[in-house]
Amino acid sequence: MAQPGGGMPDMQQIMQQAQQMQQQMLEAQEEMANAEVTGTAGGGKVTATVSGELQLKKLDIDPGIVDPEDVETLSDLVVAAVRDATGNAQQLQQEKLGSITGGLGGGEGLPGMGNLGLPGM
Repeated sequence: MAQPGGGMPDMQQIMQQAQQMQQQMLEAQEEMANAEVTGTAGGGKVTATVSGELQLKKLDIDPGIVDPEDVETLSDLVVAAVRDATGNAQQLQQEKLGSITGGLGGGEGLPGMGNLGLPGM
């Protein structure tokens, strides 16, 4: 966002936008810390609950699927449920944080700044 005549962008406006983005990030991170997401496997017989920070919080297993002769299948279902829950939590992170940081890739989050030639931007 160049000034008329091709001058520098308004630094005060850029700083205000950066502060707003920082506040939005803090709020989104707090939401993520309090969020819980579930994933299932085996038609809902195994359910994993993961926090928004990707920490396994709870694992529910329907007793009817526990077969002492086939622990491998139960193990596979647990892994699948945890993967499903983790994937759901990552998607939630993307939804919450992506809208805030999404503009940074092309410099659109900070008008007039371009990508500054920085890695990852």
